[in-house]
Amino acid sequence: MAAMVIVNNPGDWSQVYAPLLHAEWHGWTPTDLIFPFFVFIVGVSVTLSTRTTMPLPVILRRSALICGLGLLLALAPRFDMSTVRIMGVLPRLALCYLGAALFYRAVATADHEERWQAAVAIAAVLLVVYWLLMQFVAAPGGIAGDLTPSGNLGAWLDRSVLGEAHLWRQSKTWDPEGLLGTIPAIATALTGIAAGVILKSDRSQAEKTAFLIAGGGAAIVMGLVWDRAFPINKNLWTSSYVLFTSGLASIALAVCYWMIDGRGRQAMARPFVVLGTNALILFVASGLLVKTLLFFKVTGGDGSEMSVNHWLYVTLFEPYAAPRNASLLFALANLAVLYLLLEFLYRKRWFLRV
Repeated sequence: MAAMVIVNNPGDWSQVYAPLLHAEWHGWTPTDLIFPFFVFIVGVSVTLSTRTTMPLPVILRRSALICGLGLLLALAPRFDMSTVRIMGVLPRLALCYLGAALFYRAVATADHEERWQAAVAIAAVLLVVYWLLMQFVAAPGGIAGDLTPSGNLGAWLDRSVLGEAHLWRQSKTWDPEGLLGTIPAIATALTGIAAGVILKSDRSQAEKTAFLIAGGGAAIVMGLVWDRAFPINKNLWTSSYVLFTSGLASIALAVCYWMIDGRGRQAMARPFVVLGTNALILFVASGLLVKTLLFFKVTGGDGSEMSVNHWLYVTLFEPYAAPRNASLLFALANLAVLYLLLEFLYRKRWFLRV
């Protein structure tokens, strides 16, 4: 969540360090790990929460509310239904949670071994099905295997079902959180389910850590091999991308588990607990904050009109640091302000429970 705020809110998009930008298309940067890591941990959290064993209407309501928050964020501040982006980060998370929670509910009576194996098996099926669709099914008027931004099968499906007016506004011809790409994203959540089941098993801490690292390493290797035929691509959420990022997430989880739970260093994790326990509030508040600062205008020192967001940057940050450092400091200040809000909520024990 902290990384998400930093990469989404630079002071100047033309002055950003390369690791804090997404890959233009094929390939990856550290920024491309943030979203799949979050989807992965959604899967892990499903196994740790008793709420997922509640009746089906509860799961459906939770998914609908997460999706609704995403649409509310997309509509703000103008609330123009004719151009609202229908898919996005929260709608995709809602669908991933729904798929993961329904799966985990279906295998609730199975033992630990059967549950993690079933999660891996279904994830593998989803990844293969997605690969077959993207590589061997042509969009009308297109060619099979076209993985270009506007020519791939998923982009055609989004234009046909959602309409260009409701896609990502930076492109209008494709959406990085589109419909078809949600299939492999659900597979990412299922890999998180598998990791969560391992954590809840009766294995020793050392065995759990080794299992997660070994499984993560195997997934990374498979992802890199598949990359040769189906490139790692965050916007398409390719099958190789799922394996590669889930592998890294599994290893990262193993390290955190060993350091924090195994070695008893909970204090070092507190800031991240503060951010993570109200992750939905943080995401929505971050989006609303930047949209509000961009919406309202002020007059700059040269008499020109500019957004409050830009005025804060050029007044408080740009004069005092090199361009890229100033842009990064602005993002860190954004995170600091939001952290204060989350710290207040944490101390009050106020948590959003959807």
